[in-house]
Amino acid sequence: MNSARISDLLKTRPKANEYWGMYAAGIQKDAQPDLGIAVAKKLVKRAVDRNRLKRMIRALVWAAQSTSLSSDVVVKLKKPVGRQTRGRLRKKEKELLRSQIVRLI
Repeated sequence: MNSARISDLLKTRPKANEYWGMYAAGIQKDAQPDLGIAVAKKLVKRAVDRNRLKRMIRALVWAAQSTSLSSDVVVKLKKPVGRQTRGRLRKKEKELLRSQIVRLI
């Protein structure tokens, strides 16, 4: 997904909850649904945790796009992760974030 398409999607109204914002729009003619993920370094300090979150989001959205979701999607993190654990993403918080993403989709 190119940056112009992501910018257009970010201008739409998000489907959101406490931590995430999900922006969706119909796919372009004769194209596969596409995915954009925004997990800022300012919100998730450790690269390991950013990559883990992106991998989790990618898997959940691709599974939804293969079954029911047929639109372009941008998922954006809104709040910092790991406040109580000195910036580290732990299993309990990871499961919370996973459940929130599943509810959004």
